This record gives sequence, structure tokens and C-alpha cells, in this order.
Amino acid sequence: MTGHHPDADERPHVVVVNRWQESYADYARYVDHAAHRVSYVTTHVGCGSVPPTAADVVIVTATDDLAEVSAAVAVLARRHGRPDGVVALKEGDLMTGARLREEWDLPGPRTADLVAFRDKYVMCRAVSDAGLPVPAFTAVDGPESVLALARRAGWPLVVKPRVGGSSDGVVILRGPGDLAALPDPAVRPLLAQEFNPHPVHHVDGVFDGRDATCLRASRYVNSCLGFRDDGTFLGSVEEDDPEIQRAVAEATTAYLRALTTAATPFHLELFVERRDGRVRCTFLEVGARVGGAEIPFVWREVHGYDLMRAACDLQLGRRPADPPRTEGGDVAGWLLVPAPAQRPCVITEATSMVGRRPGPYAEALLSPGEVLPDADAYYEHVGGRFRFRGASSAEVETALTVTASRFRVRAEPAEPAGTADPTESAEPADTAEPTTLRIPEVSR
Repeated sequence: MTGHHPDADERPHVVVVNRWQESYADYARYVDHAAHRVSYVTTHVGCGSVPPTAADVVIVTATDDLAEVSAAVAVLARRHGRPDGVVALKEGDLMTGARLREEWDLPGPRTADLVAFRDKYVMCRAVSDAGLPVPAFTAVDGPESVLALARRAGWPLVVKPRVGGSSDGVVILRGPGDLAALPDPAVRPLLAQEFNPHPVHHVDGVFDGRDATCLRASRYVNSCLGFRDDGTFLGSVEEDDPEIQRAVAEATTAYLRALTTAATPFHLELFVERRDGRVRCTFLEVGARVGGAEIPFVWREVHGYDLMRAACDLQLGRRPADPPRTEGGDVAGWLLVPAPAQRPCVITEATSMVGRRPGPYAEALLSPGEVLPDADAYYEHVGGRFRFRGASSAEVETALTVTASRFRVRAEPAEPAGTADPTESAEPADTAEPTTLRIPEVSR
């Protein structure tokens, strides 16, 4: 990495775009903050995971607002020199990071590298063109395109934004009478897909452009859409069935080869069914990023590999470390309980579940009096997050479902919008620039 650095400071300048409050990514371990000037573009909520050794912080309203983030990076470039690398690990920030790399001519993924992992129509077309099984689909330009798909695939159909995540904007149409609920594709481009009733698994790991250097398959307990729309808990249990593991690994490799020849982290979802004595997989979707929820934590804590570090390395043009070569080991799982009230809300009760048998080995809860924010890291800011480990999938699933049945969380509405925000203590740079929080350099 090379670049001009003011004040005779020749350390490379790395910009991190972050919206997480908790340390999903341990940035201070991934990039040496003494050997580099590491500056941050983040939201008020995201300040919680900015290391105290950061060279500088610029606060923005939204990290997926390219114009706002680009202006913030320009501020940081004037202070610390042009960036030598950009890190943006959250799914909704991937394109922001890619466009910044194009703007500053930096290593790491560019827009063209990510289109097939962000636009679900392009994604499904690439998988289908490779001759791999994918539910029947079509780009939506209005009700007629949906009806045409229904004539081929039948009802129900799933309609979703072509670009999006966390089941935001997903609707299920059960017949022609539901077309009134069809969102306007002129406002947000849409994809319609054949409904597949089989269990959904997610697969997480790192792809080197040809093969997965590490990979683990997990089965969802309940659904992401049910978590968002119906208030049901969402769980995940790693799969210990060797037959399913083999089938999923083969399918995942084929899907990724159809989409890219570049190294990338991945979070992939697929349908798994047993038919005629065989396990069959059907593609759902995939992201070029580390999975959300508790996935980064269980990989670090249970499996000894940091997927976020690998993703950071790839974005900076570095080769990720090889995963540890271990066979067997514990099975991991996680549980999310929905927010107990409309966010933002003040938690009034939350029952700790750590130490119960069966139960989780770790949890993330707010204490009574703390505010659950209306932040856009959707699976972070929920009613309760729990992590599990055990000797088998069955053991982990039992602990997960028992915890979901026993956990209690309650909340009341937060203060009305417009009241003072205790995080707004930063001094503005000047009226034309984003809010900034200057963090002094640490002495060395």
C-alpha cells in the first residue's frame, strides 16, 4: 500500500466503514493501529465498536449512503492522506466499499465483482445458466410477469427485492387475489420465485476462487421471514449428518464457481430435501460476506477461525490465513429472539439464560433501563441473542428450543424522537462536512 501522508507520517491509511455496535469484527486485531492510521466512518450506534486507538472518526447518518460516506472519506483523506485500503464488511455496505475502492483506485472487490452477489436476479440467472437447480424465477415488471410465473410454477410465489437483506420487503403471494400486495417494482426492483417448502440451510465459509477453504452447513430453526414479520424466534443448528454435509459442500462449491473466480467470504442459503434415498440441494441465494446473527462469534469461539478477519484481509488485497485443520469438535448453534416492542424501546426485563441446563454458553442481552435502538444492523438489535455448543445437532437444538421457551424479555416505548441523544457529544467539523469525533493518537 502506498500513498501521500500529511505531517511526514508515512504509515498507510486504512478507512473502515462500520455500523455494528458490538464487535462482530475485531478491527484492532485485523489491522495494526500502531503501524497504520486507521480511521472510521460510522453511525452514532456504530461508535460502540470503534477501537480507542482509532486515528479519527467521522459520524454519518447511514453507512450505505454513498454520497455521505464518500464525503466523510474525503474529510479523512485531507487529514490523514489518501486511503490505502477500505474495509466495509456489513452486507449493506459492500457496494459502498467497492465504489470507494474504485474512486481511490484501491485493492479489493469492485462493483463488478459484487453484482452477482447483490442482485438476486443476476445471481439466480448465473446459477441457472450453469445448469444447477434453482427455483423458477422472473424479474418483476408488474402483475403480468408474476402471473406468467405462476402459470409455470404454480402458487404460492415469493416476491423479494432484487437487492436487500434480512428478509426486508419479502412477501408471499398465495394466489391472484394477493397481487394487490405486490410492491411497486418501479420503486424497488423485484424478483419473483417459485415457493420451495423444504428446510433452508445456510452455509458459511471462505472460497478461494475454486474451492471452499473452510465451510460449515447449518439448518435454520424457524425462518428469517417469520422472525421479521411474525415475531417467531430464529435459530440455527450446525448439521452433523455426514450425507447432508457432503451434498451441501458439493452444491455450495458448484454455486460459487458459477458466480465468481475470485476469492470471497460467503453466506449461502439453499433448500435441502431427501428424495429417493438421496439428499438434493436447490439454490436460494448467497452473499459475498460473512453471515450475520451470531455466526462470526460461534466461528471464533467454537471453531477457532475468524471469518471476519478473512473477509477484512480479502478487502485489503491480502491472503487470509488458512483455517485450522481439525476434525470433529463441537457442534455450534445460535438463537435470536425478536424485539419485545417497536424499536427504539427501553428494556424493562431480560432473563439471563447462561448457566442453565440445557442452555447457551454465551448471550447478549440489554439490562433494564437500556435502549434497544432502531438501528439498521437488523439481527444485532433484537430482544436477545444466544450461542450454543454441544456434542451433536440434536443436543444443540434441544438447548436452543428450551432457551427460546424459557427466555423472557419485556420493554416499553422509548422517549419520543427529538429528545437528547447522549451519543451526540461530537464536535462538528464544519457545516459542509459530516459530524466528526477526533480521537487523539496513542503514544508509542
